[in-house]
Amino acid sequence: MIDLHYWTTPNGHKVTIFLEETGLPYRVIPVNISNGDQFRPEFLAIAPNNRIPAIVDTVPADGGAPVSIFESGAILQYLAEKTGSFLPADLRGRAEVMQWLFWQMGGLGPMAGQNHHFVQYAPEKLPYAIGRYVNETNRLYGVLNRRLADREFVAGDYSIADMASYPWIVPHARQQQSLDDFPHLKRWFETIRARPAVVRAYALAERINTTPVVSDQSRALLFGQSAANPTGSKA
Repeated sequence: MIDLHYWTTPNGHKVTIFLEETGLPYRVIPVNISNGDQFRPEFLAIAPNNRIPAIVDTVPADGGAPVSIFESGAILQYLAEKTGSFLPADLRGRAEVMQWLFWQMGGLGPMAGQNHHFVQYAPEKLPYAIGRYVNETNRLYGVLNRRLADREFVAGDYSIADMASYPWIVPHARQQQSLDDFPHLKRWFETIRARPAVVRAYALAERINTTPVVSDQSRALLFGQSAANPTGSKA
């Protein structure tokens, strides 16, 4: 059984997509990041960076004590290795998947995340910051579009590289991107969106988070953290 500490963000969706694709038994433990659940001691014990998602594998392959994993890319790799699914066993196939997984973790996710912040959430609209991250998101869409010009999925067969990237393309309108400008990416996006496991994963999100609204309080929790003030709370 996988205990999934989860909220309805792109990084959270990566893991529910994988679990739904494989049918691996899992239990969702909601971590409402707008309410500050990510600072609870029991969550920090498995996710010291206070970010979702995190998992606890209660039945690891070695038969030992439960294994906890944080960081969505590490979770996808762990689960793929555990199940033997969506990560090739051969050297070259594995390298293809892993480099595109890391591309998402180091590029598409962080840049699109900054795009979301400055376009949607920043209290002051800063044209330079908005332009910087909207343009970089656009560049990364172009990278993915070119990659998909001669293959169905990012690394050939459907893999954890696709599961990692897809949720960050879902909010393309919020990122000020048009999929019509990226025909190969659009074809890939629509193919993945129609997969039954992906449909189930996003239906789960709608049941768990019925009020996805950022308030002043949640804004402080989400964006006001520092080393001296790790919870973003106001003294």
